[in-house]
Amino acid sequence: MSKQIVLAFSAFVLTISSLNGQSTPGVKKTVITSSSPVSGKDNFMTYCAVCHGKDAKGNGPAADALKRAPADLTQLSVRNAGKFPDLRVIRYIKGEDTIAAHGSRDMPIWGKLFRSLGEDSAAVSLRVSNLIDYLKSIQSN
Repeated sequence: MSKQIVLAFSAFVLTISSLNGQSTPGVKKTVITSSSPVSGKDNFMTYCAVCHGKDAKGNGPAADALKRAPADLTQLSVRNAGKFPDLRVIRYIKGEDTIAAHGSRDMPIWGKLFRSLGEDSAAVSLRVSNLIDYLKSIQSN
């Protein structure tokens, strides 16, 4: 798959489409943009907030256009007996695992998309690790 094709299937942006004169939310796929892999918060705001919301509670501007509401990422530890599920979240972000209950996967597979930016596996791992650290820092008690 060419880089241009992969890029065309990247980040989600909310659009409004018209169907029978009514406005209904839709998802428009757009080209992935690069950000520094160093800041987990910046990565979250660049790649995740459009669906999960700036506060990570699942209320981003594209959330209404998705088949299933995005997860409240501030509750990951609470839903896992007080322990942040590092490995499971890493595998989900990288596209190595899916959640069967979600049906088809609305969330982009960020590991592939980060590599499409020319990042090697070490840079992808750094980006994901910093994103995980940020998610850990925003967990509710």
